[in-house]
Amino acid sequence: MNEVFNNRDPFYLSQTTPVKAGVGLRLSLLLHEDCHCVAAWLIMRREGADAEWLPLGYAATENRFQRYDVTFTPPQAGLYWYRFIFDGDGQRRVITRVDACRGDITPDGGDWQLTVTEPDYRTPERYAGGLIYQIFPDRFFASGASKADVPDDRYLCEDWGAQPAWRQDGQKRQLGNDYYGGDLRGIAQKLDYLQSLGVTILYLNPIFEAHSNHRYNTADYTRIDPMLGTEADFAALCREAKARGMAVILDGVFSHTGDDSRYFNRYGRYPEPGAYQSQGSLYYPWFQFTSWPDGYHAWWGVPSLPEVREEEPSYLEYICGENGILRRWMRLGASGWRLDVADELPDGFLDRVRQAVKAENPDALLLGEVWEDASIKVSHGGRRRFLLGRQVDSVMNYPWRTAILDFVAGGPAAALREAVEELIAHYPKGALDLLMNHIGTHDTERVLSVLGGAPLNLDRAAQADVRLTPEQREGGLRRLRLAAVLQYTLPGLPSLYYGDEAGVEGLRDPFNRTGYPWGREDADLLAFFRRLGQWRKHPAFAGGDFVPVWESADALVYERVKGDRRVRVAVNRGGEPVTLPRPADWQPADRWGGEEADGTLILAPESFALLAL
Repeated sequence: MNEVFNNRDPFYLSQTTPVKAGVGLRLSLLLHEDCHCVAAWLIMRREGADAEWLPLGYAATENRFQRYDVTFTPPQAGLYWYRFIFDGDGQRRVITRVDACRGDITPDGGDWQLTVTEPDYRTPERYAGGLIYQIFPDRFFASGASKADVPDDRYLCEDWGAQPAWRQDGQKRQLGNDYYGGDLRGIAQKLDYLQSLGVTILYLNPIFEAHSNHRYNTADYTRIDPMLGTEADFAALCREAKARGMAVILDGVFSHTGDDSRYFNRYGRYPEPGAYQSQGSLYYPWFQFTSWPDGYHAWWGVPSLPEVREEEPSYLEYICGENGILRRWMRLGASGWRLDVADELPDGFLDRVRQAVKAENPDALLLGEVWEDASIKVSHGGRRRFLLGRQVDSVMNYPWRTAILDFVAGGPAAALREAVEELIAHYPKGALDLLMNHIGTHDTERVLSVLGGAPLNLDRAAQADVRLTPEQREGGLRRLRLAAVLQYTLPGLPSLYYGDEAGVEGLRDPFNRTGYPWGREDADLLAFFRRLGQWRKHPAFAGGDFVPVWESADALVYERVKGDRRVRVAVNRGGEPVTLPRPADWQPADRWGGEEADGTLILAPESFALLAL
């Protein structure tokens, strides 16, 4: 206490998390009598509007500290910024933010952020407490079922364990063009395995027809890629997953298509004329040409990925209409979407996406790919409004990935806690509970390789030869366990990238996309992830609050609390044991990790403990 202001302390704010428009928020200042305050104001500014001066009223005095209160009712959703001013001793003085949350009497600090959502803001609570499993479909499991209509310009790799092709040397097998045969039936055949991990949501990288193994260069949104199976296979997978309590969400790649697609058709693969072939094509208005046909806007300048004009009416209708792509695949069983490069999609398009998805199923899950703090993201020429209630339900959580990996690799515990508390202050509770908490994806190095100390930022030729030494791998496995405990126990939904639970190594694309090592898994690591998946089912993880308990440079202790259900999480990433007092209210309870001794809990170096209190 006795701070001037702290936006994470309920003494100073009636709600320390984002608020809804139209709901009053009490803010309090604490000033010492020596300040001789005669008047104080809250200076509140909605982004894009003029600042409003709101007078604070005297409330009480205790131990020579005077409290001043004001209630602010935000009139509309948006991002707000605020500071305080008071008059005393004949001068006007400013109170600003001097670190992540605390205020002081100085004009040199920053403003505090207040996120205000739409009054009817809601997210689908049914997914809270769950576990996402991300699958790169070509590399998870091959059913062996025969495939029809597979183009003959694809290279079919017969060695499931072979390293993915990484060269573009003109040979038939080259980067992006080697297929291992993983398919939708193969995923369905492994649902029992996924259930043993505690999975509740399957997130599939793109499954629509495309002429590369990653399928981010969509060729036809209306067809399952023939290597993956059929529409019936997809419907069956969704049906069988649902019977096990699992939802299936799809990767929606709507900022660009492939040049080798029915829409652009640069190479004439499709009978219907595409935008590249004819300005009279139905799809010509979707693309922005500078000089038709060879001059056009492409995603990040990659010619094979022509950008679409997302707000072009015919494209909007094709994707978001009543019989559009989004609703078509939901009617076949999809429970939601992950939007690729959501921060590169315009607001008008995202608004329509949400309308379509929620019209089909109000409880569908809509996640967006954003690599930064999504509440303050600037793109498309302005501040984005992803999480205010009219667009996505939540986002991929890259900020916490960075913080977790930094901590377990030697960074201070305070930096991790601070990163967690910052998003809790910035993100609405519903979005926080559905954060896609990953520590590795198809776009990053394999987490085991990162934590094992593999060299990063190499070219592809050098990456192809990188393997962890036995000593590096052992250290990486220890740190991976710590990172996974944090990933699974912080607010949000842990997202497990296929094969990480089996000990797969690899650097960036394509080395992070190897085949799942069936029969060659790290059995101990797999058992660890299965047990961690069981702990995820504790009610405290389904939207429970995050409560810091204790920290040192090397260790962090926090609780997840929901009503009278609590889980205490303790992680020691240091090289020395850590002794913690045993919680006073700890009756005989579930415990995983640590050792009890004389009323204390001892954490060995690089270890953790979970206690269900």
